[in-house]
Order: sequence, then C-alpha cells, then structure tokens
Amino acid sequence: MTPVKSILVVDDDPMFAKLLEDILKGDGHLVTLAGNGVEALALLAHQAFDLIMIDIRMPELDGPSFYRELEQRNPEHARRVMFMTGGAVGAETAELLSTVRTPVLRKPLEVKEIRATVQRFFLAGDSFRRRV
Repeated sequence: MTPVKSILVVDDDPMFAKLLEDILKGDGHLVTLAGNGVEALALLAHQAFDLIMIDIRMPELDGPSFYRELEQRNPEHARRVMFMTGGAVGAETAELLSTVRTPVLRKPLEVKEIRATVQRFFLAGDSFRRRV
C-alpha cells in the first residue's frame, strides 16, 4: 500500500481548490487548503508537506513570489512545489518555471491528469531520495 502523502493546495478559487481536495483525498492523501501564498507560508511555518500545489496567479502573494520566498525560508520545501495556471504566463514566470523544473498543470484540468501528475511527482521524488 502506498504511504499517505500530505498535500497543500494553494489557490484563490475556492471551488477549484475544493475540487482538488476531493480528488486528492479520494486517492488517500491528506489535503490542506490555503487561499493565497501568505496563508500558505503561515501554514508552512508550522507544518511540512510532501507536495505544495500552487496557483501562479493569486492576490496578495502570487505563485512565483511565494516560490521565491519559500526558497529563501526553506529550500527543502521549495523542491516540493508544483505550479498550476489557467492562462498564459509572462516571460519572467516562464523563466522561473524552466529553472524550477517542476510539472505545471494547465487549467482546466481533467481528473486523470491531476492524478497522473501527482503520482509522477511522488514517484520521481521517491526515486531521487533512494539515490541520495
């Protein structure tokens, strides 16, 4: 049996966040929701997550700004980020995404795509940890 993973979903669209929560919980994961990057950083100060799924465009602290802040505060957590977006990204964000080398989920998402991408993320992480 696969060990339970903890996932932080950071998205300012409560309906989309709830949909992700339902899908991921249905797969046996523990899911926590945050409405923006500021809330997410507050949660990360007291709790560790196996995966942080963050929307690129949000008020207060967007995905790229959140990532840069997380990289400074906790580089280990920064390696657990997966971005999501519903539209095109600017040049600066595109450059960041190519540097980070993490999956980017494009909205609207299909359930099977979410499940497959999350599963690949964990498989890649587990194989990396075994080599270290």
